[in-house]
Amino acid sequence: MSNPVQDQYEAYPYPGRNPAEEKARLITGSPSRLLEIDHYLFGGRRDWTRPFRALVAGGGTGDATVMLAQQLADARTPAEIVYLDLSSASRAIAEQRIAARGLANVRFLNGSLLELGALGLGGFDYIDCCGVLHHLPDPAAGLASLTGALAPGGGIGLMVYGEYGRTGVYPLQAALRQLAGDMPLNEQVGLAKQLLKILPATNAFRQNRILGDHQRGDAELVDLLLHRQDRAYTVPQLAELAAGAGLAVASFIEPIRYDPGLYLADPALAKRAATLPALEQAALAERLASNMKLHIAYLTREAGSVARPSPDAIPLLIEWDAAAIAKSVQQQGAIKGAFDGLPVTLPLPRQAPAILSRIDGRRTLSDIQREMEKLPDWAAFMTLFQPIYRALNGINRLVLRF
Repeated sequence: MSNPVQDQYEAYPYPGRNPAEEKARLITGSPSRLLEIDHYLFGGRRDWTRPFRALVAGGGTGDATVMLAQQLADARTPAEIVYLDLSSASRAIAEQRIAARGLANVRFLNGSLLELGALGLGGFDYIDCCGVLHHLPDPAAGLASLTGALAPGGGIGLMVYGEYGRTGVYPLQAALRQLAGDMPLNEQVGLAKQLLKILPATNAFRQNRILGDHQRGDAELVDLLLHRQDRAYTVPQLAELAAGAGLAVASFIEPIRYDPGLYLADPALAKRAATLPALEQAALAERLASNMKLHIAYLTREAGSVARPSPDAIPLLIEWDAAAIAKSVQQQGAIKGAFDGLPVTLPLPRQAPAILSRIDGRRTLSDIQREMEKLPDWAAFMTLFQPIYRALNGINRLVLRF
């Protein structure tokens, strides 16, 4: 029997990628940066000279596979990455991208993550599963299969759709199914483009300004609006899904988006929110922001897997230059940006530039503290470092290594 989801990705490999572009750029993101994996799943203490096995479950056109393979090669880690996907067309693109980089640490397989037990692939230190579980008829069975493939102490980097940020998607999907009937998929693409031009001003999808994937290409339009099977999750639903597989959320990405204090300017309300358990705080933050179109999370069986600031921790910036960010903070006194249309300003202490400029991948926090002449003791230093850590780790730009 034909699998409509598999057929979709054979016709429209997702996301749209050109292997020739590998010579010009490495696409990175969360989850699955090595620095993140180490920080959130291994307490910042993973020895990357030891062998490392990773599974990319639902590898698509290869973003996570390429990123992991390149970063592990750069770290000279003896590694094996197993790429698994139903779509031969998507796999072909991923293979071309790996070949363009001259990497040899990836094994490619076609198959379903639901069949991991039968495939006999052994245990994995890390599993990447992005944009897959929410397309399964039984996501819980999918996550249980992944959990069964974890080696002791291993963890999962997961992405699923967020319910509130996808406002308007599912009514529009239903409308397109009504209009398309049994029309071939390629003709449905034209129909969808035609409908998007004439949607009423009151249409919820038209009013949702944070969804723009469909504007990048036909594969993205199909995945967003013409998918035959997907669902979205709230924070409590994702936590329940993880718990059903014997896992817990080690951290969401970006962490500060799941802190209700970011959205509560009233100190009394912020104080009340801070008394809630961590997952309830995350659920409250999602409800307040109402703009999370996806959830990225690291999942683990082990409690206490996230690195925490201590004197011997080495702070590391993710894809940021210390001098540049120190200069920016010196000028603005804060980190400024936006989360899916929501402007965010994160004030930092006056001494933040001096601390940030000393982050070089070698200095520990105690080294930095000793160099700060007016911060003679650890407690005084941490009073200043904690808001820096909350802000930069909160936007997923600062992690720790030991």
